[in-house]
Amino acid sequence: MKEIVIAIYDIGKTNKKIILFNEDFKIVSEIEEKFAEIQDDDGFECDDIEHIGRWIKESLTRLVHSDKYELKAVNFTTYGATLVYLDENGNRLTPVYNYLKPMDENIPESLYKRHGGRDEFCRRTASPALGMLNSGLQPLWLKATKPEVFSKIKHILHFPQYLSYIITGKIYSEHTSIGCHTALWDFDNMNYHPWIKVHGLNLPEPVPVETLNEIDVDGKKVKIGIGIHDSSSSLAPYFSSSEGKFLLISTGTWCINMNPFNTEKLTADQLDKDCLCYMSITGQPVKSSRLFLGHLHETALKQVCDHFRKPEDYYKKVKADNQLSTTLKSKFHGEKVFFQTGPYSRDLKDYIDVYEFSTFEEAYHQLMNELGDLTIEAVNLVLPAIDETENIYITGGFSKNELFQNSISNAYSSKFVYTSEIANGSALGSALVVSGSKSSLNLGLTRCKV
Repeated sequence: MKEIVIAIYDIGKTNKKIILFNEDFKIVSEIEEKFAEIQDDDGFECDDIEHIGRWIKESLTRLVHSDKYELKAVNFTTYGATLVYLDENGNRLTPVYNYLKPMDENIPESLYKRHGGRDEFCRRTASPALGMLNSGLQPLWLKATKPEVFSKIKHILHFPQYLSYIITGKIYSEHTSIGCHTALWDFDNMNYHPWIKVHGLNLPEPVPVETLNEIDVDGKKVKIGIGIHDSSSSLAPYFSSSEGKFLLISTGTWCINMNPFNTEKLTADQLDKDCLCYMSITGQPVKSSRLFLGHLHETALKQVCDHFRKPEDYYKKVKADNQLSTTLKSKFHGEKVFFQTGPYSRDLKDYIDVYEFSTFEEAYHQLMNELGDLTIEAVNLVLPAIDETENIYITGGFSKNELFQNSISNAYSSKFVYTSEIANGSALGSALVVSGSKSSLNLGLTRCKV
């Protein structure tokens, strides 16, 4: 008998995956692909959407004819800040422009001036001013730089919905893609910002992220989801299974702290400190803060390794020593060795005096003390005045770092702090969305010691 599966296309900037989940949401197959980037019409690197589209269609055809699996549903989870433009015949007009592509600052500034100034516009849209990373501004860039192309636009789709469109031919939008620092959504009124209509952008009204279409794929009926933004998707398993209110600390190159239960409006001060809002699968704001944790760790660690002549992965052998951490805190009296002083300063010092330490272990404990403090500052930004958060979940690379665990546990001793090991969390969330299942999942939780 064939095994019933849900197929998820998990499209990251580096890796593209097809992940199959069985009815118990266990991964039964994972195929990873890497596609070489191409250059867009300006010579800037971007994803090869033609190649990705062919791969999706061909792999989906193979799946529906599999001798091993019975395909129940398909969904897509992708990175955000990326739009696709279609003409009146439904054909794609441009490459999929890279959100790292530079944008003339005059383009957003003219918009800010017309709609309350930069601070107010960014606060109302919960979107720090990030250039092309504010994907809603990309059509304005296109209008300014390629007006002949802009004039042909009939529909604008977010990246996850475009991948679904490749299979279904249907036009959709949903809240998780709109709400990821796009500058499109008015969080005060929970609707598209008025500037959208002023500039005549044709954006679909959002529908529930659980929306499905039954499509004939090479002679077989398959339910196809409309796609979801990866950060919001990673929260879905916790909504399904967490008991009580929670905050998710998702770590890696970036540390994203997401609080789905903070209903306070984002302030201009929080925006200045790199806070923003995502939207959850229920269309509600998720107040979030960001810290370049993995990058800062890697940069500082290299200097420590060079000084003590250790390999780059030597830190993985360092055992957490609470007494050493406490001694270092007393020694430096809150002064930082690695980072510049001042509240919410996240810049490494131009000169790091590693000679303050006699061993690699000392230096690494101090580095993690300081990175822990920076993370705690960022987490506190998304805790409301009346904080009812009961659980904190740490996921990603730093969930395996005992020193990082200790910093968070000690700072929030009144809460339950867990590490959570969910393989391919964004893909799992995407599968949950199209499954219709309300069953509780195994979140792979381990309670952190205080």
